[in-house]
Amino acid sequence: MKWFLKELSEYKNKPLSVSEDMNLSDDIMSRYSKYVISADDDIHVDANVFSENGDAIVTARVTGKIVVPSSRSLTPVELPLDFSINEVYVETNLRLKEREDEGEIAFLVDDEGEIDFDKSVADNIILQIPMHILSPEEIETGKMPEGNDWEVISEDDLAEQEANDKKVDPRLAKLKDFFNDSDN
Repeated sequence: MKWFLKELSEYKNKPLSVSEDMNLSDDIMSRYSKYVISADDDIHVDANVFSENGDAIVTARVTGKIVVPSSRSLTPVELPLDFSINEVYVETNLRLKEREDEGEIAFLVDDEGEIDFDKSVADNIILQIPMHILSPEEIETGKMPEGNDWEVISEDDLAEQEANDKKVDPRLAKLKDFFNDSDN
């Protein structure tokens, strides 16, 4: 989906409504292959675009799915997408500054006045990936990865190990009393 800001000036009273299946797989994989294993070929976008004081306001709903690596074991995890996008596009730096002064976030259109909403959808998809994502098996079993002479442990297990490490060796217990007696 690409629009020119000047063309959108016609949509002051009634928004431009678009419902489209977008193939963003190539764009997502070329820019974000570090974070995404694969992207659904058909990301569905329902968008409404209207003009307000020369700015374009876009509201959209995005649905689809992507496959991302588990944050624990890097196994593929299917992540369903269902989110909204609300963005404002402006033509000049002055208008951008005015929007920012009003506490709004706005984006500057390119030099030709074009809005490349495909890139915005791809960027927003990446923002939907949680920092901590687990496969259904990892959630169900709670099993942590391990290998030769190493294992991942939970914070609770670490705290328990540290508590056990603080126990004094019984052979040294008498020394503990020795220092208490010397204070007197």
